Amino acid sequence: MKSDDNTVTEHTATPGQIGRRTFLTQTGAAVGVLAAGAAFGTAVAQTSGQGSTTSAGSASSGGQGFWPNGARLAVSVSLMFEGGGQPISGAGGPIPEPIAKGVPDLPTNAFFAYGHYEGIPRALDLFDKHNIKVSSFMIGKAIEQAPDLAQEIVRRGHEAAAHGRTWTNSYNMPRDEEKRFIADCVETIHRITGQQAVGWNAYWLRNSVHILDTLQDLGFIYHIDEPSHDEPFIIPVRGKDFVTVPYTFNMNDISSFPFEGYNPMAYEQALKDEFDQLYEEGTKRRRLMLVGFHDRINGHPSRVRALDRFFTYARSKPDVWFARKDEIAKWVLAHRDNTPIIHRGPASVTGLPGPG
Repeated sequence: MKSDDNTVTEHTATPGQIGRRTFLTQTGAAVGVLAAGAAFGTAVAQTSGQGSTTSAGSASSGGQGFWPNGARLAVSVSLMFEGGGQPISGAGGPIPEPIAKGVPDLPTNAFFAYGHYEGIPRALDLFDKHNIKVSSFMIGKAIEQAPDLAQEIVRRGHEAAAHGRTWTNSYNMPRDEEKRFIADCVETIHRITGQQAVGWNAYWLRNSVHILDTLQDLGFIYHIDEPSHDEPFIIPVRGKDFVTVPYTFNMNDISSFPFEGYNPMAYEQALKDEFDQLYEEGTKRRRLMLVGFHDRINGHPSRVRALDRFFTYARSKPDVWFARKDEIAKWVLAHRDNTPIIHRGPASVTGLPGPG
């Protein structure tokens, strides 16, 4: 139920390593693209003193949309930095037959390592080419094993967001332990990159029922662990606004486009169709397109080619804002008009994230 002031009340439901010198040698040519950002028509401003940047996205033609400069659609990419944070046995990968319990799964761990050796460096060059800034959700243990790469992500203007101490579930931890699990990741990101994480993503989106209160206590302003909308929204938590910047299973390489049965032409067409539909809707309501990018999956050459063609297509349209998720959350907090304000009960009652 939605009123004229955009407040939505949801009815309660019954519970039913790559060295820095090597990395910069491989990618140095692309870094110059960032310096040329202003010439591309992008305004860049420092925010919060943490090294993050704000990008205005595609040049605006004076549109009547609901985003900065009248943009009619926001597009946001999540770059998952997970390789090195997985358990050495039983992490799951492209080999269907599970390995014996407790035995190190050597090829699966090499599969994860592809992300920081090849996938992320290739992705950073792609984002530079199109002058796109993304949000990188980082596993603490992973970036400890590849600190130069984590620093490079931030140096190029991308957001460092939190994804847990290790690549594992935290929802079944006691409340204080879950809080420490998240806080440890935040501390590691700050120690390595100098950036303070304000966004959270859990392992497979699964959090405890106390998550919004916990995130608010830790200084977060948003999370992405809810695939229920095509726009960001606000949930009041103890009298203070907390933002959900939704997640996508639909346009996600790990869930909808894994290696088995992958069709690059179908993926590219799905990206374009998703974009076109939301772009069309964007004249009437706030719309957000999300792209899920895992270091070890979409970082492969053929997949980057498909994304390259999609970004070229999306960049050809006027009034599109390519944005980091912290930028989106801050914009929503500063512009509550046309933003759904959802009042929920506890997650243990509603089945959806809500105040504890």
